[in-house]
Amino acid sequence: MIEARRLHILRAVADHRTVTAAAAALYLTPSAVSQQLAALEQETGHRLVDRSARGARLTPAGEILLSHANAVLAQLERAESELAAYGSGEAGTVTVAAFATGIGLVVAPALRALAGTAPGIRVLVRDAEGDESLLMVLDRQVDVAVAVEYRGAPGEDDARLTRVPLYAEPFDAVLPTRHRLAPGEKVALADLAKDTWIGQSTGNPCHDVTVLACEYAGFTLRLDHSSDDFRAVVALVAAGAGVALVPRSALRGMELTGVEVRPIDGVAPTRRVFAAVRRGAEEHPLISPVLSALCEASEPGA
Repeated sequence: MIEARRLHILRAVADHRTVTAAAAALYLTPSAVSQQLAALEQETGHRLVDRSARGARLTPAGEILLSHANAVLAQLERAESELAAYGSGEAGTVTVAAFATGIGLVVAPALRALAGTAPGIRVLVRDAEGDESLLMVLDRQVDVAVAVEYRGAPGEDDARLTRVPLYAEPFDAVLPTRHRLAPGEKVALADLAKDTWIGQSTGNPCHDVTVLACEYAGFTLRLDHSSDDFRAVVALVAAGAGVALVPRSALRGMELTGVEVRPIDGVAPTRRVFAAVRRGAEEHPLISPVLSALCEASEPGA
């Protein structure tokens, strides 16, 4: 009989690509993870994981088992949801991981709404970038992720997650006040091809959006400065260190002395934000109201 917790460990190894990283995410020791994988291989009669100096990779047999593991774990989430509903599920804790701007734009308003509509639900918030928050959901460290679409993000057909779209917003160009293009009403990305750029660190979803937008405009950006704090990015622009693309909502209420903000001429790069939960958990009586509140908070005029 295959144990469900071992399937969860197998999925964590597939997601994190090393035994050490999977162990850290699951709050286990690497030796414990290795022992559980060995037991799973004994249960199935197949080698499931190949290990090398570059990490851990599932074998073809491991990939077959993983596809079934995703279905099994989703069904267990549904079972927990139905049992929680049976027991009323009117009170409990839900943990939400979201990036900083998302916390201000939709998570905080959702918390205010839930205080009136579902006072028994206690929501705990964790600050995490989109690529981190999705793994936190899969590793059961949090219940809900508010994440940004990025290259390599799990798709809508991913068997592990249920995604709910929240909102989309354009990126604007942020230029030093004395920049040659500052007097214009809009900025074409191609006209910034030779500029020095300020952006987010590799791995941040907004970094991917910026890189792809510049590639579509016909050039590779020269990223000399990086920060995941948009206030720091704008401060560097004001200091004349370069130009940047910043999501429009991140500029709200920010000190913009020394910079000019201009919309992109043509198709603007866009940050697409969604909420994600483990597949099968979307109907949980604690999680469902949180998803609804996030959706309502993301509606125009909310």
